[in-house]
Amino acid sequence: MSDKDMLHTGTVDTTKVLDDLWCVRTLIVNTAFVGHPERGDWVLVDTGLGPFKHALIQEADHIYGRPPKAIILTHGHFDHVGCVIELSDYWKVPVYAHVEEFPYLTGLRDYPEGDPSVGGGLMAGVAPLYPNGPIDIGDRLQPLPEDGTVPGAPGWKWIATPGHSPGQVSLYREQDRTLIAGDAFITVKQESALAVMQQNKEIHGPPRYFTPDWESAKESLRKLAALPLETAVTGHGLPMSGEELRTGLKMLSENFDELAVPEQGKYVDGDRH
Repeated sequence: MSDKDMLHTGTVDTTKVLDDLWCVRTLIVNTAFVGHPERGDWVLVDTGLGPFKHALIQEADHIYGRPPKAIILTHGHFDHVGCVIELSDYWKVPVYAHVEEFPYLTGLRDYPEGDPSVGGGLMAGVAPLYPNGPIDIGDRLQPLPEDGTVPGAPGWKWIATPGHSPGQVSLYREQDRTLIAGDAFITVKQESALAVMQQNKEIHGPPRYFTPDWESAKESLRKLAALPLETAVTGHGLPMSGEELRTGLKMLSENFDELAVPEQGKYVDGDRH
């Protein structure tokens, strides 16, 4: 991340992470633009919060000047799919997700409600107010290929990383050891409004108030920590790289129960419904 540019366009903050990777923050959650501006296709990973449709279109036009090949969803929580229907309609592109997320993306099933009892700050305290109902993307929704490839993003593979949601995926490019983690782990204490506003950079497990399956979340984190890694973009927080990333993930992986899992909460004992 030595070549790192900060842009401030409208209401999104955009960080150039690599020559073909941008982290685009919509208030409290990140999207990712993946692909080189001057060659080949590009894809949008997640779509952030609903009010940021026009800002994302503007930023995509600024960087690429052309629509993405596809939209890839790491998972279907409200803050990652806020304008996915509008953007897929505007660009007329398919939306890819893991099949385990389909019930939440086709209007069939609600996610478990946010849990305010995990503690840690205001963001957790107001968790019951966060939308947990499904959306319906319609016939633009497609399953991620079973062979692990990512449509429109050559060289990238998707990895199943459930726990925070049943069908959450992360994206990995072995060539340069780059990871787009979704919310399998994040680089800010998302439970705290102050930490979110200040964007204090430190590795944490998935947001506690919206994670119903901690055993799966632990296995997913350990899977990612075992990868050779140089750069990571996560669903919340600033991009991270190098030894800071590897050391932080190793510590979290080895001490997941103590560092990530809340001491109390409705889902700590396995109530996922």
